[in-house]
Amino acid sequence: MSERWKPSVTVAAIIERGGLFLLVEEHTPEGVKLNNPAGHLDPGESLIEGCAREALEETAHDFRPTSLVGVYMSRMQRASTGEDITYLRFAFCGELGKQQSGRPLDAGIIRTVWLRADEIRASSARHRSPMVLRCMEDYLAGQRYPMDLIYTDANVTGLSSLLSS
Repeated sequence: MSERWKPSVTVAAIIERGGLFLLVEEHTPEGVKLNNPAGHLDPGESLIEGCAREALEETAHDFRPTSLVGVYMSRMQRASTGEDITYLRFAFCGELGKQQSGRPLDAGIIRTVWLRADEIRASSARHRSPMVLRCMEDYLAGQRYPMDLIYTDANVTGLSSLLSS
């Protein structure tokens, strides 16, 4: 019997303020790339908690997701290793809170950048994945889904204490 295939679940924050979008510039196995504040969902956290955590870790800003922009699936093959990865991304927009001064950015994050939509479109060759542009375009088109579309059973957050035992 073969092992069951599982996509890598990620969460992303689509953060816009005054026509500018907050992205991160980060080191990847494919070189320096632009990405939404995003990352892998951790065991024992909801999609919403994961998105807020990733935004904080990568931008040093508090973030409160208020709407689901979309659910995205993308596949890539690492040039360096040949590894075939499928990502399942849940992208949220929301409210950007205060910056936590002195908080270091997550490992691999070089800096945060604020870019206009046309600058993001023009830099697509530097994007970590095609989802960076697609999420922004869906956000600009007004695509929003209510947060109650997402349900997390209480037993999910209870798993974190079981995993650390």
